[in-house]
Amino acid sequence: MATHSHFYELTIWQESRAAFKAVILLVNACRAAKDHRFRDQLSAAAGSAADNIAEGFERGGTNEFIDFLPIAKGSTGKVRSQLYRGIGLGHCEESAAMLEVKRYDQLAANLSGCMSYLCKSGRRGIKFKDLQG
Repeated sequence: MATHSHFYELTIWQESRAAFKAVILLVNACRAAKDHRFRDQLSAAAGSAADNIAEGFERGGTNEFIDFLPIAKGSTGKVRSQLYRGIGLGHCEESAAMLEVKRYDQLAANLSGCMSYLCKSGRRGIKFKDLQG
């Protein structure tokens, strides 16, 4: 587990929050804003990445955090898929949507790196701090 005491100090959470904001701005600026179901699904998936990072971290153990990171990573895949759908439906300008696809590609890679680091670190998490000596 990182030495952070709050999820909002985690770089990976900050990246996911910035990605969420960018997707929301994209959706609000294009024709997707009129397709409420599409807009709501995309917003939920984008928010889910950040929410799962926060929830896993707040559980206080490295294993719990690791359990939530693949869920967050899965949400990045869902966002990318929905952005491609938005392009196909004519909801989003392709170049703008592809910038966000790339942003979520990078977020997914960073989540994978975080999982790998935590799996190899041997850290147990803050809820075990009294046992770690």
